[in-house]
Amino acid sequence: MISGQVEGDPNTAVSSFGKIEEAQPGQLSFLANPKYEEYLYRTGASIIIINESLELKEPVKATLIKVQDAYTAFATLLDKYQQIQRQQLKGIQQPVYIDATAKTGENVFIGAFAYLGKNVVVADGSKIFPHVFLGENVQVGENCIIHPGVKIYHDCIIGSNVTIHAGTVIGSDGFGFAPQPDGTFRKVPQIGNVVIEDHVEVGANATIDRATIGSTLIRSGAKLDNLVQIAHNVEVGNNTVIAALAGVSGSSKIGNGVMIGGQAGIAGHLQIADGCKINAQSGLGKSLKTPGTSVTGSPAYDYSSAIRSQATARNLPQLEKRVMELESLLASMMDKK
Repeated sequence: MISGQVEGDPNTAVSSFGKIEEAQPGQLSFLANPKYEEYLYRTGASIIIINESLELKEPVKATLIKVQDAYTAFATLLDKYQQIQRQQLKGIQQPVYIDATAKTGENVFIGAFAYLGKNVVVADGSKIFPHVFLGENVQVGENCIIHPGVKIYHDCIIGSNVTIHAGTVIGSDGFGFAPQPDGTFRKVPQIGNVVIEDHVEVGANATIDRATIGSTLIRSGAKLDNLVQIAHNVEVGNNTVIAALAGVSGSSKIGNGVMIGGQAGIAGHLQIADGCKINAQSGLGKSLKTPGTSVTGSPAYDYSSAIRSQATARNLPQLEKRVMELESLLASMMDKK
């Protein structure tokens, strides 16, 4: 499963996982960060996954599994462990409301107090936890995990192998209001939907607004952290990651493999090219059309230039002192003439 090479007792058995600094016998742990190497030689873990490139400084009591990437290998095992646990969840708890027109596949779990509206489809192997609301015509693909309290409004489409964490709202109205001559605002009906493709994960208490017309799109492999806001008609590209508290305004198009830091803000109708990086707390007000561009600050600009500017700013007191000394020296020279 993880293409590892065993060093030590191949018959060692474990039944749970533990952090390397506090693991006990019978647990499996891993070492990926060199800062924790000291614990490798005194941990109580029975099995430890390590990078094959690691050169041991002392003997290790535990059985080792050497792999190319210990962090990825450990994540693979955790995922398999979680799948086994989830496979045990089957059936429909009571009370629930499932409309007569709704369809559920095989090995589906529907938790208590869930609501499945008209023409809802929940495909094979998906788990719908308690207090989830699925509005009319919602489609949920195979092997999805919809955690407690998630609300998915009408007509939204969720792909396969999607995880949506507790409290998230999918398909609420976009923020569309037309200013009127008398100073009031007239609501613009939001008649589109949200489409989330396969292998997407959305954190807790995030919001993804439905499109005014068409679809708000979250492409395959994208990962959205807790408390992320995605506005109407936004497109988030494949394998793009957005950290907590970031917000993307309406109709912006984010490319593939983009990384957006926490609390970043992105203005509306922008284009962000593939592979761009937007640092935490940055405020982006213009498009990034060159792939791989890195920016920081508010307003955000080129990362390297920003770092140099920050370094210069830290030296301003010293530079001010030197300027004052030079002015004093120049004044003294002028007095002698």
